[in-house]
Amino acid sequence: MADDQPLLEVEDLKTTFSTDNGTLTAVDGIDFSVDTGETVCIVGESGSGKTVATESVTRIINTPPGEIEGTVRYKGRDLLSLPESELRQIRGNEIAHIFQNPQEAMNHCYTVGWQITEALQIHQDVSDEEARAKAVDLMDRVGIANASSRFDDYPHEFSGGQKQRVMIAMALVGDPDLLIADEPTTALDVTVQAQILKLLNDLQEEFEMGILFVTHDLGVVAEIADRIVVMYAGKVMERGGVLDIFDRPTHPYTQQLLECLPEFGGTGGGIPGTLPDPHDPPDGCRFAPRCEYAEEACRTGEQPEEVEVEPGQWVSCVHYGPGGDPSVIGGEEFGPAGETGAADGDSEVGPADD
Repeated sequence: MADDQPLLEVEDLKTTFSTDNGTLTAVDGIDFSVDTGETVCIVGESGSGKTVATESVTRIINTPPGEIEGTVRYKGRDLLSLPESELRQIRGNEIAHIFQNPQEAMNHCYTVGWQITEALQIHQDVSDEEARAKAVDLMDRVGIANASSRFDDYPHEFSGGQKQRVMIAMALVGDPDLLIADEPTTALDVTVQAQILKLLNDLQEEFEMGILFVTHDLGVVAEIADRIVVMYAGKVMERGGVLDIFDRPTHPYTQQLLECLPEFGGTGGGIPGTLPDPHDPPDGCRFAPRCEYAEEACRTGEQPEEVEVEPGQWVSCVHYGPGGDPSVIGGEEFGPAGETGAADGDSEVGPADD
């Protein structure tokens, strides 16, 4: 892999589902990337398409009824065009998933140790004794006390935080280069959540993994992210470095997400209104029906093309596009590639690394 090539590069990813009510578009032409050793967080309200986007990366969505289009390059190889047999060698080995609810992801009829060793032996040609030794080592590394004696315990004998640690151990059996974590701390209390986030950070440094982290919790994002992808109704609204987006959010949706945080003076409540019907999304910007700054141009045509307002920070908003006025939403006017000035027809638009 070339030094300047992202570990994972997603371009124009679109995932749809055939339903009794017609075609449901869950992810609609999004771009993002993850570099080796960095954490990219996909954020947005429930129903924004975050989980479907990450599950589309390794094609773990049932097809049919699902259909995945676009390009997903991992170390330069397009995962969407690989035969299933080749993809299986990557899925679970080089790219691992941690799912949201370990209670449902684990089989309660088998011991925790058996489940980890089974995952090991699926991906590695090792004896039962070697698998057990490595499983105990993994349990110990993810912070399960008395790992050897807990090996033969069943999932119901573990707390929620301990179950999540077991799921992380199972994800690490192939020494992955990319870890996809889907809301792994949602069901945990604040103290345990902090422990799991620290564990993931420590493991990332040890394994030099890239992490693609799905969450609706911007407090978590502030703790772990290098870069952020803000999704809404299957589209990317904004993306960029974590400090840039927290210090100067440009899209009205990002601004409202941050204003919900008590740390930003918000009440902790949600954004008024609801997401649009994915069977029949609105014209123009997907967020326009809930946006206080929406104008007629926001409600016609397609989702506005992304504009680079600062190097590495992109926004999909007509107010930053040609002829737009960012001051309407409390933003600055930017010229091409982040040069302060009038946003005119020379503004740089289009896809970029995220």
